[in-house]
Amino acid sequence: MKKRMTITEIAQIIGLSPKTLARWEKVGKIRRPKRDWRGWRVYDESDLIEIRRFHETLFEV
Repeated sequence: MKKRMTITEIAQIIGLSPKTLARWEKVGKIRRPKRDWRGWRVYDESDLIEIRRFHETLFEV
């Protein structure tokens, strides 16, 4: 079973603010995550990998 994570947890793992992740989602740089019954963003391990890859492309030389 995949672990579910919040936007705050994902942001801490990658080293960004939750607002940055929300902005990337809004402008289409990362795909929109699933939402739980409250409407909160819910990420899984595959989302983390995708976001981490995108973040790494920003700092490639």
